[in-house]
Amino acid sequence: MRKRDLESLKKLLVGQRDELRGNAKKTLSEDIHVDPDDFPDEIDIASSEVNLQFAGRLREREHGLLAKIEAALVKIEEGSYGECVTCGEQIAVARLRARPVAERCIECKNEQEQMERRTG
Repeated sequence: MRKRDLESLKKLLVGQRDELRGNAKKTLSEDIHVDPDDFPDEIDIASSEVNLQFAGRLREREHGLLAKIEAALVKIEEGSYGECVTCGEQIAVARLRARPVAERCIECKNEQEQMERRTG
């Protein structure tokens, strides 16, 4: 991989990491609670609880993505970024631009997804 591509991908990963961290700080600074006295009926309470659950699931997904971004940045420092964990070949730069945390080349990823579909 060319140095220019690597630097571009690193910048993209750092930007995504900073955005996710900013979202997490914003969530922590918000007052997250459901007070039944704030709502006139049970439907409003239920709706608020559903929204909080959805926000929680979204933050869990962001946490997982943040871990993948951190792992990718470590691989950049180690010099192993862009290598497929399955076959060891270089992952196409176009794929890394689309999904900078990709760990598999497109062929290996397709095989993995087919296997997952077969095994359910």
